[in-house]
Amino acid sequence: MSVKSQFLKKLQARKPTPVPAGSKSQADIAEFRLRMALLQEQMDVWLSGSGLNAETFTASVTDLLVEGGAFEIAGIVLRYEDRAVTFTPLFLYGQGVTGCVEATFSTAGRTTALGRLFMRSGRVSDWTLTPPGALPTAGKIFDESAFFELIIALLS
Repeated sequence: MSVKSQFLKKLQARKPTPVPAGSKSQADIAEFRLRMALLQEQMDVWLSGSGLNAETFTASVTDLLVEGGAFEIAGIVLRYEDRAVTFTPLFLYGQGVTGCVEATFSTAGRTTALGRLFMRSGRVSDWTLTPPGALPTAGKIFDESAFFELIIALLS
């Protein structure tokens, strides 16, 4: 065996084996579900003492890039009187992001987009919030301050 062949053989042995697409999407779906549950728990912590709590509902997400083409996942809704802020999972895979949730405000039969949360955007692995119509790269970290800026619509 030539030196070049030995080198290429060692190089190939060091490369990680690619994850089959089905198992990668299943792992990403599992992470999306977990992160939504953790987001709901975090919202409950942020809302502690307010009398409000984050309720969950089941959303069906269609994504042609996942095995089976669709999956179910929990969404989150906050209600105050006749108003609601809803966090609805939209898709798993999109332009450089993994996991997209749309935040909307509803009152009197009217629904308004507040922005989108992205589970992973580029190198950022925290939830990021982008205004309606903005690119995921224009997002900011979704922390307690961003949360309350978003849900202030409940009191308007």
